[in-house]
Amino acid sequence: MTSLTLSDLGWSAFHAARAAGEPGLPARVSLVARDRLEALAETGPVTLTLPGKQSTGEFAVGDWLLHDPENHRALNLLERKTLLHRRAAGTASRDQLIAANVDTLGIVTSCNHDFNVARLERYLALASAAGCLPLVVITKADEAEDPDAYRHRAEALSPLVAAVTLDARDPEQIARLHPWCDRGQTLALLGSSGVGKTTLSNGLTGRHDGTRDIRPDDSKGRHTTTARALWRTAAGGWLIDTPGMRELQLTDAAEGIDSVFADLSELAARCRFSDCGHDSEPGCAIREEIDAGRLDPARLARWRKLQREDARNSETIAEARARSKGFGKMVRSVMEEKRRWRGD
Repeated sequence: MTSLTLSDLGWSAFHAARAAGEPGLPARVSLVARDRLEALAETGPVTLTLPGKQSTGEFAVGDWLLHDPENHRALNLLERKTLLHRRAAGTASRDQLIAANVDTLGIVTSCNHDFNVARLERYLALASAAGCLPLVVITKADEAEDPDAYRHRAEALSPLVAAVTLDARDPEQIARLHPWCDRGQTLALLGSSGVGKTTLSNGLTGRHDGTRDIRPDDSKGRHTTTARALWRTAAGGWLIDTPGMRELQLTDAAEGIDSVFADLSELAARCRFSDCGHDSEPGCAIREEIDAGRLDPARLARWRKLQREDARNSETIAEARARSKGFGKMVRSVMEEKRRWRGD
């Protein structure tokens, strides 16, 4: 890789203000491993270790940090301009970092079974909560009779959404994404397996990673990208490719959800009661819209689902453990009561 300036790497006045007066030289994290960080500095790629018991799990691809170039050690993680994160898959209450300092989140779907409004709303809420611009990239346009119909459906979800349909194998169509990953800009790609993220990534960066076919019965794919990494694009900016996500659990995304469902938030503010449940309460502005046929009740259901999920996932680990412990006590109490009732 040729020599790059901090500006080339995505450094901005925001990061400069956070680094002012701090020791060390800036570098941007390009890969997070178990025991080290790979990063890019003005002098080129560097491999960094962490002081003490600090974990690499505290860092995300795209992070800016200050490092000691002589000892090859990370010193200070700089405040993030944007941060994409989710609740980790599984039962543990743990936050998982996806990518940091991303300007645009490319939400990748395709003109087939993968196109799902509920999933798109979830990703849009993630982008809004993170502070990223949302870009819906709809691949496999060459296989659809009317690809514009998919684009219109995506754009109808929010006035903030820009959407493009393309054939990810066509270099000229790939070039339409260059404005979102040109010099100093960072684009992250998120989406399910099999929608063409690896093909997009190859086209944007000039790499030649392998791809795998989707299943014809349900258009589902198989993982090809196995780790998050920061790559230079042909347009001069940066791309963060990520493994396909089977599950995206939102956390700390209340404002992002309200942004995506701004129409419902505005209606709820006009309800007669501030704690309106939007079921059968008198003076419910949302029910009035549904009864008048101007609002799809399925949209209300999706809004409620995301709100409940976010509230639950945003609990602290301590709160989650306390709730689990309380539930365990209740179960034991019920079992003891049953044994007494049976005379055991």
